[in-house]
Amino acid sequence: MNAGDTTFILICSALVMLMTIGLALFYAGMVRSKNALGTIMQSFIIIALISLEWILWGYSMAFGPDKWGLIGGLEWFGLRSVGMAPHDVYATTIPHQVFMIYQCMFAVITPALITGAFAERMRFGPFLLFSLLWATFVYNPLAHWIWGNGGWLVRMGTLDFAGGVAVHVSSGVAALAAAILLGKREGYGSEELRPHNLPMTLLGAGLLWFGWFGFNAGSALSAGPLAGSAFVATHVAGTTGALSWIGMEWRATGKSTTLGAASGAIAGLATVTPGAGFVGPISSAIIGMLAGIGCYLGIMAKNRFRYDDSLDVVGIHGVGGVIGLLLAGLFADKTINPAGADGLFFGNPKQLGIQSLAVLVTIAYTFIASYLLLKAVDKTLGLRVDLREERSGLDLSQHEETAYNI
Repeated sequence: MNAGDTTFILICSALVMLMTIGLALFYAGMVRSKNALGTIMQSFIIIALISLEWILWGYSMAFGPDKWGLIGGLEWFGLRSVGMAPHDVYATTIPHQVFMIYQCMFAVITPALITGAFAERMRFGPFLLFSLLWATFVYNPLAHWIWGNGGWLVRMGTLDFAGGVAVHVSSGVAALAAAILLGKREGYGSEELRPHNLPMTLLGAGLLWFGWFGFNAGSALSAGPLAGSAFVATHVAGTTGALSWIGMEWRATGKSTTLGAASGAIAGLATVTPGAGFVGPISSAIIGMLAGIGCYLGIMAKNRFRYDDSLDVVGIHGVGGVIGLLLAGLFADKTINPAGADGLFFGNPKQLGIQSLAVLVTIAYTFIASYLLLKAVDKTLGLRVDLREERSGLDLSQHEETAYNI
């Protein structure tokens, strides 16, 4: 047991939880004022709902004793056998329960990310049910595949340091399924649905950037050189992501925007996440730059395909996650992390193939499972608010409150 490592991971756990609060503000500033409180509530209540799910069965499904490389068993249901002694695989220098609560914060923020795709139009009760089902049948299996002891993507040699598969690609693909199934907001394409509070969005982006150090550096699971390397890679990618995004805006419109700077930073941070513990500073700068360009183009593609991903979850997290996983197959360097693998640019072309297969499988499984879960909830409870409720806003129609008493 190492007290320094334990303290470090507890702090990182708090930072990742703070990311969900930052996400709530990031999203809430981008919706119209009549939906601000309802948007914050979706992220806030996810903390409570998914934390309970994680403690009861989620952690056991994701990290419990392996079953066929596909899922963890329920031997750890209710944290049975998950105590304060270190685990010989997951937490060799920290209490097993500390590792569990750190991973809990990843499970929390992932379904919260999806909410940006259906912002301003989903009923609150069905949203809770879908989030619970999605965490159980999508996030938990994916987490086991990529991080669980015996997971098949782990055995295949996939590199994913902190959440390309289970967090970013999965949330982006689920967001696409939700946007398609729920349809467009009233007025989409015919009137301007402008953000109501960009300072709130920038504050949320800043909290996300701050918390991301716990997300990526904490995935080293010890307060050592690898955590420092992941911390640097995270920050560098965030900076180049923001700069390349506003460069794309400047080229297209002659202006750069505050929303673009915030979006670019988040794109860079999301894209470097899979490779944060495997790449050096210059590689992470290139990853962030490509993230700003690629995710900007991904959002522009939304307009071409005419689906209403309200807050650009697909373009930032889905596209960014895919780019990040593939770039890890190019830039990974075993001198950074001997437990990883070299990528194509360091003499191992096979790694890019492994990363590509992981991307394809994650997209296919997540889209099919998410669409079926959304369809089932829609058929039984009805996902979308009616037209009168949409016009009055989620704050009043779902919570009988308002964000602003003006």
